[in-house]
Amino acid sequence: MAKRVAIVGAGVSGLASIKCCLEEGLEPTCFERSDDLGGLWRFTEHVEEGRASLYKSVVSNSCKEMSCYSDFPFPEDYPNYVPNSQFLEYLKMYANHFNLLKHIQFKTKVCSVTKCSDFTVSGQWEVVTMRDEKQESAIFDAVMVCTGFLTNPYLPLDSFPGINAFKGQYFHSRQYKHPDIFKDKRVLVIGMGNSGTDIAVEASHLAEQVFLSTTGGGWVISRIFDSGYPWDMVFMTRFQNMLRNSLPTPIVTWLMMRKINNWLNHANYGLIPEERTQLKEFVLNDELPGRIITGKVFIRPSIKEVKENSVMFNNTSKEEPIDIIVFATGYTFAFPFLDESVVKVEDGQASLYKYIFPAHLQKPTLAIIGLIKPLGSMIPTGETQARWAVRVLKGVNKLPPPSVMIEEINARRENKPSWFGLCYCKALQSDYITYIDELLTYINAKPKLFSMLLTDPHLALTVFFGPCSPYQFRLTGPGKWEGARNAIMTQWDRTFKVTKGRVVQESPSPFESFLKLFSFLALLVAIFLILL
Repeated sequence: MAKRVAIVGAGVSGLASIKCCLEEGLEPTCFERSDDLGGLWRFTEHVEEGRASLYKSVVSNSCKEMSCYSDFPFPEDYPNYVPNSQFLEYLKMYANHFNLLKHIQFKTKVCSVTKCSDFTVSGQWEVVTMRDEKQESAIFDAVMVCTGFLTNPYLPLDSFPGINAFKGQYFHSRQYKHPDIFKDKRVLVIGMGNSGTDIAVEASHLAEQVFLSTTGGGWVISRIFDSGYPWDMVFMTRFQNMLRNSLPTPIVTWLMMRKINNWLNHANYGLIPEERTQLKEFVLNDELPGRIITGKVFIRPSIKEVKENSVMFNNTSKEEPIDIIVFATGYTFAFPFLDESVVKVEDGQASLYKYIFPAHLQKPTLAIIGLIKPLGSMIPTGETQARWAVRVLKGVNKLPPPSVMIEEINARRENKPSWFGLCYCKALQSDYITYIDELLTYINAKPKLFSMLLTDPHLALTVFFGPCSPYQFRLTGPGKWEGARNAIMTQWDRTFKVTKGRVVQESPSPFESFLKLFSFLALLVAIFLILL
């Protein structure tokens, strides 16, 4: 009899978990508290309890070739960076293509997930749900939690003296939907993450004046990288990742700062991070520099005091009149349906082996999917987590002893620098390619570059030097996709299909042909040196 798996949430990770369960012959039941799938990517005019909320203009920060499911590319006529409405349509296409909808119970809230009395033997869970004000209870062999971490707004009002006396309007960025409310207002946005920067830029088109307050600064990059290529298709390659991880951290940091500052000198714009030895999450915004240089957005330091109709910033005695304050101060996360003895959240992280499994459970039958912030797209990350997790839940793959898992979790908490490669400043941040490859190794699905170089050198060179697109994760092993090679070899065609609205015939240059030949020979030399 197939094992029954309860999946909480029908967002990007929940959908992947359903599909992975079906691929491994398990019986999934997904509980979604709202009336449709999509999670974060489903825009609604009103904030829904327990579900991530987005504003109307949200566009993906990772391009379509890097943020798709590994065996289901985006339609080729989609833009490279996908608006939320089209992203939702893509998720629905995925669900329909793999026949996932029949496994989802909508408008069903998970009230509690508790161990059965014989858990030490069976590893089973009792899942209590509510639908139409009626509670139901069912027993499952395993549980996959796919609720994300963008549902509980962090609003530290105690850190802003005088906020209770403020007569204007203030709210968390989670409440923001449209920029109309900022028309002819003086707006202060607190927090320079992706949401805060987006909101400040949007507000600047309608507001009288916009201030963007940041304590620690941030690295702002454009979605458009060298020669107009999508940033992550250039940055996220196996070759570059290997190079970064082989160099001392100070050198890697200096090289990245130099590259980022080539587009925008952060010091001149008041954006440069105070802490530059550790990597902060990139802020993706193409418009911010233009709004700053034209005086539409002013960058300011942290808040010293909030008054009835104004704000004072640190390091200045001038008061700035303010009508609206937006707190883009991030989120906390919790699992209200789980007891703390199962998963305990402390200091913005949970004690999870490989960001997935609680290390102390007698039976590894509960997995948390998507509780990670990789330097890459969340969809392939969550999908790869689900592929490995499902095989653990099924019993095909085994976890190491609890002592080994706890030791690794504690080492990650300490976040000691390795002195090589990038150093991440937050607990949930992770090196995308390194982490994905580690999980793929567990299921024997990591691309075998050396053997590939002998059997298919063109593919091997593309995999190593080209974008580390999700299709690479389906070249071999369980869940191998026959279309993976073709998807890899045609990824640039799909990238430029939507941008080449006008094609100009160019005569080939002999010098250009020589350069291509020279570059190819240089690549062969590099491969040879790596193999030595």
